[in-house]
Parts: sequence; structure tokens; C-alpha cells
Amino acid sequence: MPGEGKRSVLGVLIDAADYGSAVDYIVRAAREGRAATVSALAVHGVMTGVFDPEQRYRLNHFDLLVPDGQPVRWALNLLHRTRLRDRVYGPALTLRLCERAAAEGIAVYFYGSTAEILLKLRRNLSVRFPGLQIAGMEKSRFRTLSPCEKKQIAERVRRSGASIVFVGLGCPRQEIWAYEFRDVLSAPIVSVGAAFPFLAGVVRQAPEWMQLRGLEWLFRLAVEPRRLWRRYMFTNPTYLLFVGLQAIGLFDFDTDGRKPAVEMLHG
Repeated sequence: MPGEGKRSVLGVLIDAADYGSAVDYIVRAAREGRAATVSALAVHGVMTGVFDPEQRYRLNHFDLLVPDGQPVRWALNLLHRTRLRDRVYGPALTLRLCERAAAEGIAVYFYGSTAEILLKLRRNLSVRFPGLQIAGMEKSRFRTLSPCEKKQIAERVRRSGASIVFVGLGCPRQEIWAYEFRDVLSAPIVSVGAAFPFLAGVVRQAPEWMQLRGLEWLFRLAVEPRRLWRRYMFTNPTYLLFVGLQAIGLFDFDTDGRKPAVEMLHG
């Protein structure tokens, strides 16, 4: 396992990993044909685990959870003295993995988003990494998948020859997808949030100065207020309160969660 191992942030076990260790871990799993579940987790992703014990169980059974958001990195440093100097941002992680994959002849697969975004994503990545082998791309259905559909998707991924699968379904759907597919795909499944529309050039990313200061949420709220206002106006203050409670030892957050009773596979 990369970095310094897993640390509890509000009961969700985040890895004290940086870009280098995360990329090395994923590429090694791809080379070995080994299943691995990976997610770049921001505040919203952590809070889905806080409020939903079944989601917490899923997240805490991932092989690698990296701190996507600056506030998650700050929490690791505050609570566990990890001294991480940077977050592991989903879009940047995707680019670094594509660069390594292109250099080492590792085929990749993209699942999620819309056909339009995937087309633009393919074009942009092919220009940036001419040697990248994109074995397949498949749009989201934006609904729950049937067991038959799950089997068909897994078969398409296996037939494609891809050794890394990127999933961009949004949180928590992408983590549920990765958790449910982990036993049927012998490849690392990397959940990267909004990386697909960002890298496709369809959605603007926050300026770097805002990203460095943990203000990306404010930029995204300004761009998509109707969709995101509830998430940020409630989730962010609650996250800060809970981190404070954990830091001063007033609350002990459970890491066990509850094993999902039934499969809830979104695609």
C-alpha cells in the first residue's frame, strides 16, 4: 500500500498517499492483472461515508482512497500529522496515469458521463498522449443497472484488453460501481469524479489559486448553483465541525460501517 497507510477522517479510511505512490500502486496492479478499487475522495465523498454506514463500509474496503480535496489533505495533516504537501486531485491523477499508460503500453477504458463528453475526452487525450491506447469508452445509463447489464459491461471491458478502468459517475455512484465490479474485473478501477467533463473541456476547472486554497467548491458553486448549493451549504460546514470534534477528541467516528444488504449498482 502506498504512502503511510490508512488514517481515519470521520470514520472514512483515507490513504496518506501522494501522486507518485498512487500512480505506482495503480500501474503495478494493472501490470499484474490484479483487481484494485481506487477513489479520489473530496469532502462530499467523505461525508457520504459519514452519513451512510453502507457507503462507509464500501469506502473502507477500497484498496486506495486518496485525498482529492485540499480540506481532506488538511484533515489528514491535522489529525494524523501526515505532512502531505499536496492533494491527489482526480483530473490530475487521470492525466498522470494516462501519461504512464501511454509510455508503458497499458490500455485504458473509460466508463461514465455522456457520449458527447467521451468523444471530446478521447480527442483531447489522444492529442496530449499520442501513444495512449484507449481500449473502450462507454457512456453512463444514469440509472440502476440490471444483473444482466452488469455482466455485459464486465465482459466488454474484459474483451477490450484494458488494464485500467476509469469511472466518472459522480459520488457516490462511482464508488458503488467500483465496489460492485471489483470481483468481476481483474484490473484497477479508478473513480475520478468530474475528471471526464473537466478533461473534455466541457466544464471549467477552478483557477489554480482557488484550488490551492481549498476554494474549488466556491468556484463550482458559482458555476452550477442550482445543482450544488445544498451540497456545499450543508456538507462543508458539517465537515469542518466534525473534523474539529475528532481533533479535540470529543467524538469517536466508527470505521466499521454496515455491509450492504443488497447490490445497488448505478451506471
